[in-house]
Amino acid sequence: MELPEGEQDDNPLFQPLQMGPALLFHRIVLAPLTRSRSYGGFAQPHAALYYGQRTTSGGLLITEATGISLTADGVPNTPSCYTDEHVAAWRPVVKAVHDKGGIFFVQLWHVGRQSHTAYQPNGTPPASPTSKRLETGMITLPDGKTRAPFSQPRKLETHEISSLVQDFVTAAKQARAAGFDGVEIHAANGYLLDQFMKDSINDRTDQYGGSIENRCRFPLEVVDAVIDAIGAERVGFRLSPHADYGDSRDSQPMALAAYMAEQLSKRSVVYAHYLEPRNKDAGEHESSVPSVWPFRKKFKGVLIATGGYGRKEGMKAVNNGKADCIGYGRHFLANPDLPKRIRLNAALNKANPATYSIPDPVVGYTDYPSLEEEM
Repeated sequence: MELPEGEQDDNPLFQPLQMGPALLFHRIVLAPLTRSRSYGGFAQPHAALYYGQRTTSGGLLITEATGISLTADGVPNTPSCYTDEHVAAWRPVVKAVHDKGGIFFVQLWHVGRQSHTAYQPNGTPPASPTSKRLETGMITLPDGKTRAPFSQPRKLETHEISSLVQDFVTAAKQARAAGFDGVEIHAANGYLLDQFMKDSINDRTDQYGGSIENRCRFPLEVVDAVIDAIGAERVGFRLSPHADYGDSRDSQPMALAAYMAEQLSKRSVVYAHYLEPRNKDAGEHESSVPSVWPFRKKFKGVLIATGGYGRKEGMKAVNNGKADCIGYGRHFLANPDLPKRIRLNAALNKANPATYSIPDPVVGYTDYPSLEEEM
């Protein structure tokens, strides 16, 4: 794919970038956003419209968090990608993005202890590196209405971890069968892989607990296995070392971030997706940490930074080399033509939080207007 003639721009967000086999025409990324409109765990036809609206030629989109197995769920109406039926449901969504020239990655997750027995097969306890229950907050049950405390998790036996690695591999292979250009391994926001990495949660005494190297062993085994299955040029990784979402704190977040940056760089994953310290909605907090700079210096691939960016902040971050691409969440949710608006410095629609996760297939989902529609 070549950059269209006349598409060069002085705005750093519109400089082309080679990301593995894909040429990005701009640096504005649709960040993963759980929208809770995948009824029964399957991507729906309205998702094709939603993602298609947000696609530009040469733009990178990352799906909402997508389950890797029956045990992975913890949020109502989220999609999965591990059966042939899931693949069939995703194909028209992927086609809608590819038809407009977009690059599409699926974010693969397992929520770990951020779940409830109501989501688990046969009502079993959710899997986690620990038996400590998440005491903070409440969970919405599968009916989308009832709120309850998180269930007591079950500490995974050492021999069980390899099967979870294979679940990620299966989902990655199915993602490729659906036509996705790659996968993003979700290891942020206090979900399963983050639970292993953070010492406030991981209390194991086997080879998956204790030191930073041991706590990162499982996530890196997932990375290695998925790379073996689909290639490093199709694997991204998301992490949030400074977050405390889901009580996922770490006593040495900078050391954790540095170690993972080095390990991911050694493995040549195509991108690392880093959640900024200022992203309070995901449990991140302002601090003296110099944003993603330490991570940038140790990771040699494409670095995506997400969290609280506007137009000027994104331009500045790319221009000074702090990040290669900028992920936009709420702005992209409310502005399907966000790259165009950023390019023209046009006014932005405001997102309505009340409609973020409702099951309506239109309201707050596909009804945000483009600039043309507004005019």
